[in-house]
Amino acid sequence: MKDNKRLEWLLECLIHVIGRAAIKPGDVTDIVGRGRKQIRAYNLCDGTLTQNKVAEKVGLDQGNFSRSVNRWVKGGIMFRFEEGNEVRLLHVYPIGENSNKK
Repeated sequence: MKDNKRLEWLLECLIHVIGRAAIKPGDVTDIVGRGRKQIRAYNLCDGTLTQNKVAEKVGLDQGNFSRSVNRWVKGGIMFRFEEGNEVRLLHVYPIGENSNKK
């Protein structure tokens, strides 16, 4: 089990490194949007919370958040993993909270 956790951690690091090489922070921010709640929700998508929990924590409507997630996945800045009835999300890398300012 310990090896599985380590492999998960290494894969997550690889995703972040490749993401940073492929997509600039400004491009990620353009896809996410500049709203405070959108940025906070995006940053919470680190694979530890379900999609529903992220929306709940930030105070976003489930439907609106689902549409944002679909846009982020299509934009290549987020991955969606389904485990049974749960959906977990993993961003390519977090962006700064002050990214809402140009």
